[in-house]
Amino acid sequence: MAVSVTASPAGRRASRSHLLFLVLSGLLWGTGGLTGTEFGHLTGLSPLAVAACRLLAGGGLIVVVRTVALPAGRPAGRRWPAGRAAWTRIAATGLLAAAFQGCYFSAVSLTSVSLATLVTISGSPVIVQVAERIRGRGDRGTAGTTVLALCGLGLMVGLPSGGFGYPAVLASAGLAALAAAGFATMTLLGASPVPGLDDLTVTGFGFALGGLVLVPFAALTGLAFRPAPAAIGLLIALATGPTAVAYTLYFRGLRGAPAGTAALLALLEPLTATMLAALLLGEHLSVPGLIGAALLLAAVLRTALRKQSAMVPTGGPRRRSWRRTSRFPRPSARSPRSAARR
Repeated sequence: MAVSVTASPAGRRASRSHLLFLVLSGLLWGTGGLTGTEFGHLTGLSPLAVAACRLLAGGGLIVVVRTVALPAGRPAGRRWPAGRAAWTRIAATGLLAAAFQGCYFSAVSLTSVSLATLVTISGSPVIVQVAERIRGRGDRGTAGTTVLALCGLGLMVGLPSGGFGYPAVLASAGLAALAAAGFATMTLLGASPVPGLDDLTVTGFGFALGGLVLVPFAALTGLAFRPAPAAIGLLIALATGPTAVAYTLYFRGLRGAPAGTAALLALLEPLTATMLAALLLGEHLSVPGLIGAALLLAAVLRTALRKQSAMVPTGGPRRRSWRRTSRFPRPSARSPRSAARR
């Protein structure tokens, strides 16, 4: 008896949903750079202070919404995560978010945005791919797409200019590599969710904790700002789209997509940020930058198409088709009488 298992329509829809969540998170992250920069310029806060405000506001917003919108009839104690495994995951997510944000903005302060972005964003998918290969889950197709994406990112972002000394460049690159490792580790953790712990809870409580971790370091440069309507509006925008919504969608997408695919689709962030800077701020890409953007877009599309063609659901119903094999030999063409008797 032979059994063949095929993906059900529900499973295929779930797979498309996870892919869509990852794409939307990358697009929303692309708005964070522009919003955070404008918020920092308006308030005079340092990049590290902006990161602390972003995590605190984004995480706090989720915690408040989650508490207020708790379904009726649910026990009040369930407003808070329960169990050692849940709080361990929340603590790990918060510490990794703080390390990622803190190391990245510290790298920016030593050299430039271009160098920190190049090392951080290009390093994350490489680390994830190496970890997936060690665990026996990687494939050559994804590795080739990663190389294509890194070439495009390098051409689009470019190398820093400004005559920075070697110690500053090395220190900045090292901090950016630590930031890449933090995001990669957060991606790998998100690919193995804790039973009973939803993505909204992880993002909310984890990022609030990460913001608290950054507060002592950000206080060295100042955290106070004038709460003008424009500043409050930018902070709400920064906390909502590229933080609360984007990371929740990212963790949700990781439930049905490989970590390597998620890390590659996160490269939509610099592509979106570059396009927004060109449209809203009037910045112009050079010819190498345009080629790099095209290569990066091709890598993202190739990743999405490969994932959609695979359509391997992680759960949901499956349809089985059974083919019975008779225990009796089939009648041969030479004996039509025995075939007629059957």
